[in-house]
Amino acid sequence: MKKFNYGIDHLKIGTCLDIAAGTVKGIINTAAAGHINTSWKEVEKIVHAHLPVYGINTGFGPLCDTRISEQDTSLLQSNILKSHSVGVGKPIPQEIAKLMLITKVHALAQGYSGIAPQTLERIIWHIDNDVIPVVPEKGSVGASGDLAPLSHLFLPLIGLGYVNAGNQKLPAGDVLKQYNLQPLTLGPKEGLALINGTQFILAFAIKAVERLNNILNNADLIGAMSLEGLMGSAKPFDARLHTIRPYKGTKLVAKRLAALLQGSAIGGSHVDCDRVQDPYSLRCMPQVHGASRNAWLHLKELTEIELNSVTDNPVIFNADDTISGGNFHGQPLALPLDYATVAAAELGNIADRRCYLMSEGRYGLPKLLTEHAGLNSGLMIPQYTTAALVTENKTLCFPASADSVPTSLGQEDHVSMGSVSGRKLHMVLDNIEYIQAIELLYASQALEFRRPLQSTPVIETLHQLVRQHVPFIKEDRIFADDINALHQLITSGQLQSVATEAAQKHKINITEDDEFGIY
Repeated sequence: MKKFNYGIDHLKIGTCLDIAAGTVKGIINTAAAGHINTSWKEVEKIVHAHLPVYGINTGFGPLCDTRISEQDTSLLQSNILKSHSVGVGKPIPQEIAKLMLITKVHALAQGYSGIAPQTLERIIWHIDNDVIPVVPEKGSVGASGDLAPLSHLFLPLIGLGYVNAGNQKLPAGDVLKQYNLQPLTLGPKEGLALINGTQFILAFAIKAVERLNNILNNADLIGAMSLEGLMGSAKPFDARLHTIRPYKGTKLVAKRLAALLQGSAIGGSHVDCDRVQDPYSLRCMPQVHGASRNAWLHLKELTEIELNSVTDNPVIFNADDTISGGNFHGQPLALPLDYATVAAAELGNIADRRCYLMSEGRYGLPKLLTEHAGLNSGLMIPQYTTAALVTENKTLCFPASADSVPTSLGQEDHVSMGSVSGRKLHMVLDNIEYIQAIELLYASQALEFRRPLQSTPVIETLHQLVRQHVPFIKEDRIFADDINALHQLITSGQLQSVATEAAQKHKINITEDDEFGIY
């Protein structure tokens, strides 16, 4: 199995997801162990020398001026995990919690946090054995780190809290006993090092980068199918047009759409028609999808920086050189997460418009995409669902980072709310995946009304894939079943993988540039 060296190697988003999936193993090599051990010893020097350093021998937050005796420094660290475990709401997905563990190990292993080697070893044990702590979704303001969720994440280290093990939620202490493991006694600084950081926000960002990348790819594929169903023009995707307004995302989408549509018999059948322009939802796909790709690229870049950063406080350079700063503040991710939320919602907005276009009965398509409208409602109502989801997404687009509620008796007087930004983004992504499933239902139906004309090899392959799961609509049925079947194609990545395989077979280039990947 491929190995990744925590604290030493540069961690990419794709590699982080692979560690969570168990296809890459994260380890502490000799170099990282040296850095960790040195930092741990420096903290011990601080304690023995009675040097006043925040969180090591002082209280926390507004209690930063309260000195803690040497004999109480360990109790201080376990108390912080207990007192800061105030999360509420449903548990976050296990994969997100596992990503939190992975990213925290990588940050701590860089050797600026004073963590004990055995503590990191125990966290890695949790990762490797899929004993994943239960973390409530709400309670972080994303400023002094994600204090509440990280406290819940690390309660199992001291035998408290709950874990998911073998698909069961169990008391952490009981699971440790099953493995003949003892709860840890935290040393000076360790509790603070564990809960100071942005790993809750970061884990949601990592997963959002992956999910939004899949959605962006599907937007181009389904948009091309819709365009063919509506007999739209491929001329707006001419590379010359986008060379003179060269946004990276726009150029990539135009290139992909042009390649997907080149040589289509459907497109060739109306080259000389008198239709001058298509509606924006067809003609402006490069500009709209491309702008969302630019936002994705920004989120990916900043997420990767955060992945390889130290977000602890205070940072330990040596016993005589510690800095109490603000690397735990979530603002650098809160802003791009909010930006990505708006960018993602736009993909739903434009997809809904294409669904509406296909139901109008324009461009030779039957009204509501059914031959027997009246007795049958056809595809009238699925667009109601896209309208509802689009509106829900709009309400979720208010940027959480635009707000700040002072906490900790005013000591933490500006907070990022980035944890809310991360969770909201995933709510929007959930809705868009259903919107795309509905557009795929419409586009596949519309293509049938262009027969015997055929589209391009990739689009015809995707149409065949859809028909393996959802038959042509001749009369009304329970369309929720169709939507759910197509939703599975969207979320699984199968739509993109089948398209890529078909493109390679027919030597059609729809691949992304390297910078639009996650590895």
